Amino acid sequence: MPMTPAEDDRTERVDCPFCLIVRGEGSAKIVFQDADVVEFFPTEPAILGHTLVIPTRHVKDVWGLPVEEATPLWQAVLGLAHAVRRAMKPDGLNIINSAGDAASQTIFHLHLHVVPRWYGDPIGNIWPPPNELWSGDAQDEALDELRAACRTLRL
Repeated sequence: MPMTPAEDDRTERVDCPFCLIVRGEGSAKIVFQDADVVEFFPTEPAILGHTLVIPTRHVKDVWGLPVEEATPLWQAVLGLAHAVRRAMKPDGLNIINSAGDAASQTIFHLHLHVVPRWYGDPIGNIWPPPNELWSGDAQDEALDELRAACRTLRL
């Protein structure tokens, strides 16, 4: 049975800085906005053109995103990716989401980072070097657990 988000994780928050932007009360350089999403520059961009995409309704993280709201959010991300490619002419692109403290989420309103990348940019490689601890039996166990979870949790 699919998991449903807690209602309190989907309610607009008075103190949420991204909810303030949605309401037009926060200061943000808006790239695009409609009824479903807002796209804006973060206050501390990783690189020129780095843009955040958020749902207009407060959703704490990706685990709280209802399926019916995922489509407009990802359509916006895809549209922005194409706009970044046309306007900024990057060599590549990262689309990044962090969910929870352990993943470095600092604002608990779902957001996706669309980050243009160029060869030699100051961001560098975002992936750690290979780790042999994640091969063999540990990887096979994780594979079995994820396959079982996917069979039971399909949205």
